Amino acid sequence: MGASAAPRESAGLAPAYAAARARLGLVAALFVVATLGWIWAARAMQGMDAGPWTSLGTLGWFLTIWVVMMAAMMLPSVAPTIALYAKVTRKSSPVSPWLFTGGYLLTWAGAGLVAYGVGLLVTAVFGDALSWEHAGRSVAAATLVVAAVYEVTPLKNVCLAKCRSPLGTLLGSWRGGYAGAVRMGMRNGAWCVGCCWALMASLFALGVMSITWMAFVAGLIAVEKTLPWRRGLTFATAAVLLTLGVLLVAAPHALPGLTIPSGQTMPMG
Repeated sequence: MGASAAPRESAGLAPAYAAARARLGLVAALFVVATLGWIWAARAMQGMDAGPWTSLGTLGWFLTIWVVMMAAMMLPSVAPTIALYAKVTRKSSPVSPWLFTGGYLLTWAGAGLVAYGVGLLVTAVFGDALSWEHAGRSVAAATLVVAAVYEVTPLKNVCLAKCRSPLGTLLGSWRGGYAGAVRMGMRNGAWCVGCCWALMASLFALGVMSITWMAFVAGLIAVEKTLPWRRGLTFATAAVLLTLGVLLVAAPHALPGLTIPSGQTMPMG
């Protein structure tokens, strides 16, 4: 009886091992996509960094590079959530996790569209008044201070908790089918936007077309989402952002990787 039980146990473990290998392959594929996004963004953004409030170019050009940037910056930190979704839906189509990922990026595309609209509105209303030589540096520093304050707010804590422990959110908002996968990805992306919008605003204030600051912000996001000591990390991030804001006003040349605007408009697209 013992001899016959062993093969049955092995047969029962085989599907679990196969599912685990599939999830590992999914995570590896997400990291490959992110790596390709970094390579593409580095090439596309070469020579585009004009410092704080870099011109966003045409809508189509900006949204394209924005979505690629979000794939590069966010997929490594959201990979555990996508793998968890794949585990919960192990009997569904292997396409579902990728639709979930697409929904996640779709939400970030919407956030980029809002950012672009705000940029157009501010430019139309204030024009050159927000150039670096006038109020641009002060506004950029204020943006970093606001981002620092947001890091220690209850809303940030709630959104970060949803990103770090997504199982309850996934099960509480479950939707089946392909459309459901996209909707759940969009919902998860909404929590992520709530968690990271201030850090993204900081990226605009430091140079949205800078691969250096893009990597810096992506690192902050990954640390907050994956390491323990959640509240301690957000306070540390707030201190970093506050320091950057002070330096941006007092000694911008002391910031490595910061491009000081020349006052010329940067052509894009």
